[in-house]
Amino acid sequence: MEITEEKLELVATKSFAEYEEMYKVIDFLNKNLKEKRVMLGLKKDKEKKRLYINIYEF
Repeated sequence: MEITEEKLELVATKSFAEYEEMYKVIDFLNKNLKEKRVMLGLKKDKEKKRLYINIYEF
């Protein structure tokens, strides 16, 4: 099953101050939560210097 073929449902969003290695945390969680049908996304707002984590179910 490919995630791109599934519909993603946004469950939650949280913003916080930039953390340079947050992508490593997101990668770790995605690899370990895939079987639970949960995926996390990370977005960076360079102007506000904030990170946004989105949690999806698929």
